[in-house]
Order: sequence, then C-alpha cells, then structure tokens
Amino acid sequence: MNAFLKDIKTFPLGGVHPQEYKLSADIPTEKLALPKMVSIPISQHIGVPAKPVVNARDKVKVGQVIAKNEGFVSTNIHASVSGMVTKIDRVLDSTGYKRDAIIIRVDGDEWLPEIDQTDEIKREISVESDEIVKKIAEAGIVGLGGATFPSHVKLAIPKGKKADCLIINGVECEPYLTSDHRIMLEKTEEVLVGTQILMKALKVEQCWIGIEINKADAIAALKKMCVQYPGIQVQPLKVHYPQGGEKQLIKAVLNREVPAGGLPIDVGVVVQNVGTAFAVYEAIQKNKPLIERVVTVTGKSVLKPSNLWVRIGTPVQELIDFVGGLPEDTGKIISGGPMMGKALNDTEIPVAKGTSGILIIPSEEAHRKPMKVCIRCSQCVGVCPMGLEPYLLMTLTQKELYERLEEDQVLNCIECGSCAYTCPSDRPILDYIRLGKKTVLSIIKERNNKK
Repeated sequence: MNAFLKDIKTFPLGGVHPQEYKLSADIPTEKLALPKMVSIPISQHIGVPAKPVVNARDKVKVGQVIAKNEGFVSTNIHASVSGMVTKIDRVLDSTGYKRDAIIIRVDGDEWLPEIDQTDEIKREISVESDEIVKKIAEAGIVGLGGATFPSHVKLAIPKGKKADCLIINGVECEPYLTSDHRIMLEKTEEVLVGTQILMKALKVEQCWIGIEINKADAIAALKKMCVQYPGIQVQPLKVHYPQGGEKQLIKAVLNREVPAGGLPIDVGVVVQNVGTAFAVYEAIQKNKPLIERVVTVTGKSVLKPSNLWVRIGTPVQELIDFVGGLPEDTGKIISGGPMMGKALNDTEIPVAKGTSGILIIPSEEAHRKPMKVCIRCSQCVGVCPMGLEPYLLMTLTQKELYERLEEDQVLNCIECGSCAYTCPSDRPILDYIRLGKKTVLSIIKERNNKK
C-alpha cells in the first residue's frame, strides 16, 4: 500500500471514517443456484416503470425482454431465468411497498441464442458511439452503485454540454460491501474494455478509475493492466466516507466543483460505477442484458460471508440460506450498506438491479438509542460533505417549514448518513431529512404542474 500513498487524493469537505468490516473482501464470487421462482419488478430504476410485454402462461428465455421502457428515463427489463410467466402481481420490494412484478416459474436455464455465454474476452470494439448508447438502453443497464439511474441517459449529453472525462467509481466506501472489489479483481480486463466502450460512447480520451487504498490489490491489478488501454489511469483515494459520492469523487480526482443543484456534466464529467462498466462490456461484446449482478451477503455473525452472482428477481431468503441462514442474534436485515441502506421487513423481497448487498446486523447493534436533545455541538455540520446544516434541516422538517427547507438546500443532501453517524445525541437526522426532501420534491412537482 505504501507505493500508492504518494499520489493519494480525497475530497476536502466533511466526511467520516466508519470502522470497516470487509469480511468478504478475500472471498471469490460464487454462482447462486437458480431459485424455483423469481419476481422481477418492472421498476428497478430511477424514472418511469417499464411496461410488461408478456402475459400469464407465456414461456420466456433468459435475456428476453419482458417489459419495455416507457420513456427516455426508463429501462427495459429482461427475463433472468427461463420458464413460464405465472402472473403479473404486486410484490414487496426493498422500499417496503408493493409494486408490480413479473413472476416466473423457473424451468431449466435456456438462454437466447444470440447471447455469448463463453468466458472468452472480446477486446475489439466494433460498435460506433451512437449504437453503443442504443444497445446499452436496450440491455436495461443502470447505475449499479445503488442509484440505478439509467446509464444511457447519462451517456446522452445535453445540447450545450460537453464531456471531456469519464470517471469509473470503484470506491465502494460502505463499510461492509465488497461486490465491486471482487469485480475489479476477477473481471479486471472486462472492466477496462467496458470502460473503453463508455469512453467511445462519450467521445472522450481521458478516464480515471477511482479506488480507495483499502483495495490495494484491485489498484495493483488495474494499474498493471491499464497500460494496455490508452487514456485510462487509476487514481488511489484515501479511505474517507462518502468518497463514492459523485460530487466528492469528482472533487477528489479532478478538483472540479459541481455547482449546487448541478450535475457532473456541468463540469465536463460523467461518472459510472465499476459494476456498470462490466455490465456495459457484457451488453456490447456479449449481447447480454442486465439479468444478474454480484451481491455481498455479510454480517458479523454470518456463518459464511459471501459475494454471489445472483439472477435478478431471486428472493433474498435464497441468499441468506446460502450463507448459513439467519444467525440467532439477528436484529435487522439491510439492503445495501449500514450508512445508506434500508431495512427489509421481509426476506422474500426480490434482488433487483440496485441490490449491492444484504447486511445482517446483530440485535445489540440494530436497535436505535433513545433520541436526546440537540446540544448544538455542530458535529453534523462539520462532517456534512455538502456543506449543509443537517441539524437545522431536521428541525425544519419537524416543524413542517418546507419553504424554508427548500431555501436551505435540502435537495442538495446526498443522504450519506454522516450526520446521524456522528451525532452524540443519537438523533435520526437522516430519517427526517429524507422525509423533508420527499415532501419538498412533491411540493415542487405540484408547483410545476400548475404552471
């Protein structure tokens, strides 16, 4: 690791360093066995839900489109298994709400013939820029870092804007998650070819892959191989949460400041997750849509922490069974990491495109401590990477002062949870800010509809 310290970078404002429990970092990925049934949500992305194009009793193959995008900010949904569609019904997802899903009874594992299932690495990129974006849209690829923003939308640069740099996010700063780490180690060259494809789509000649130095083996592997890929460089980063936030990553790597309310493209940058880069490789070079992903299943009491290749729609319970079942001291199950993840209230919830991890937390750590009064210590202000005043945003939400909440830039909150993590009074600051953001967004939408 010492070899990387001379050019290490980070973002300058706020942030915390939660204790790490990368229990599965050294554990190679394994393929999870196919379940008997999958429930594939038609909304696994930011934007408009896809529209089902199959009906009950239809037979489908792996990779077949089963729901078509319903607009520009939407994505296709594909069958992750072969079998028969039993019904289209509402099922619980990770939000805790019931949403439409296509339920398929698994029968064998028959793939569409045009999908290349071999392990041969295809390095030559024969597809042109516009066709790349089109194929990424058709493949249903979204940001796999958790935000699930449709990837083709990021690649469609608005008029008047220009990208000059691509950043691949390999930070994975959540304390327990290791799925991106394993992809960088096991699919190194595929990630680099996927990165080249993204660069070609954007028509840029420069790319940085940002990785925190707690993944020294991934940094070494990519540095060694990227010499064969012109324009791609690896940037070691300090272990500093939330280093993986787009704005923090851009500041760390390029020292460019995304303006308040702005997007990375406003400073000439597009950011894509390392898992997304691999999915792009598979879509363009192998004709494989996004039907599976790596999910970290972990926790201090978990018998066998693992990184699993999982078909989309697989019940979370199947992943838990693979790692030895729920420990006796289980207090909470979280989809994602402890900082930004959300608690699950049912283990039959299906794995979706944005499911990066399943974290099982012991009872002694799962219960909230009683909320005490704010002591005005300003620790939440000091750690906020967006320069906000979290204690104030919580108070404004409690008092339902939504106009003031909008003025005080609640929408700029990236929901990293640093404020709640550091609060000595155990105040659920992030919960209130999320509620405030949701309400303000609804008010803005209503206001715009009246114009």
